[in-house]
Amino acid sequence: MAIASKKIGLYFGTFNPIHIGHLIIANHFAEYADIEEVWFIVTPKSPFKAKKSLLDNHHRFEMVYRATEKYPKLTPSRIEFKLPQPNYTINTLIHLEEQYPDKAFSLIMGEDNLNSLHKWKNYDSILERYSIFVYPRITTLKIDKTLQDHPKIQRINAPIMEISSSFIRKAIKKGKVVRPLLPPEVWTYIDEMNFYKKTNG
Repeated sequence: MAIASKKIGLYFGTFNPIHIGHLIIANHFAEYADIEEVWFIVTPKSPFKAKKSLLDNHHRFEMVYRATEKYPKLTPSRIEFKLPQPNYTINTLIHLEEQYPDKAFSLIMGEDNLNSLHKWKNYDSILERYSIFVYPRITTLKIDKTLQDHPKIQRINAPIMEISSSFIRKAIKKGKVVRPLLPPEVWTYIDEMNFYKKTNG
């Protein structure tokens, strides 16, 4: 009898920095969707788009590692750091399948990403081969009709989180208290490293 593949949800992002909203969403999917684990796929800093406010890969991975360490169902991944740039989601999925043949992968994304899915490279192949779990946003978006009732797309009634990494970065720069919005380990790391305080951060 064949052993069922372990179901892994992939949560892509720059996580600059990872905050409690990311953890709440990922944990909700791990507990309430048809997923056994959520992997945080940390998106690498693109050599083609030098964004000053984006911390180096190893710092963002370190924050995700520290944030998820106590949660057995949440795992950080630096898989995209090793792939050629610019990278596309379809390439990451193929690479993961080759590396982990015993896992069944699906995507986790917000409604805003679903709305632009048709612009992704080989998006039709992604839809054909992978399930997509979608979490809601406060803003109501007009989703393309073909995606509205697609059998591979499942909406999960996750908590709506309107905390953003850019809000946190701007608040730190202004000297505001953001500690409650970050996992304690992440706040300590940001504070020790003096991140996001410089004018270019």
